[in-house]
Amino acid sequence: MLRVEGVSAGYGSFQALFDVALAVEAGEAVAVIGPNGAGKTSLLRVVSKLIEPRTGTIDFDGHDLAGLGADEVTALGMAHVPEHRRLFAGLTVEENLRMGAFLPAARKQFSTRLEHVYELFPRLAERRDQIAGTLSGGEQQMCAIGRGLMSGPKLLLLDEPSAGLAPVIVQQVFDMVQRIRSEGFTVLIVEQNIQQVLRVVDRAYLLEVGRIKASGAASELLASDDIRRAYIGL
Repeated sequence: MLRVEGVSAGYGSFQALFDVALAVEAGEAVAVIGPNGAGKTSLLRVVSKLIEPRTGTIDFDGHDLAGLGADEVTALGMAHVPEHRRLFAGLTVEENLRMGAFLPAARKQFSTRLEHVYELFPRLAERRDQIAGTLSGGEQQMCAIGRGLMSGPKLLLLDEPSAGLAPVIVQQVFDMVQRIRSEGFTVLIVEQNIQQVLRVVDRAYLLEVGRIKASGAASELLASDDIRRAYIGL
């Protein structure tokens, strides 16, 4: 479904990614793991065309993304849930979810998808009329993910979904990811919480200083002594 080949990217004179290659197959959950500052968020921003790659190619669902804008990529079936949720804090939960269905095709499916999101996250149904900025951190993350699902994505990008949350809420976030997986969504997730994320994905890539340093089945990376010592503290 997604092919990234030889991608380099950055901001001004700063280069964040160097010759990155990865793939995500339909129905998979794939993680990009690594320390803070490794370039994980930049990689997702390149994939969703929030920033343009300097070199390389990105193919999504049979479409070359060269020259396409972020709105066009969204229309192809990609939804990006950004770091720190980025909700419309002054709008209600349901108004935020409605914003996720802004594409004409998604508007036609609004009621069906809203019901589906509320089935996935019953807490959101309870809070549908609550102002999003007053939700707890975990509830805000549910709302952000739900907003992404409202477009009916073929590929869901999750950027550091556990960032800034209390440890007791972090487990709830990864339970959410497992719930989404059980629904058959294809997911690409970047995450610093390596031990947790490797338990809910199929495969992972290790990104260090903008370069892919290792890749493989999540179970293999979780069992790697080098990764356990360097990133998990075990």
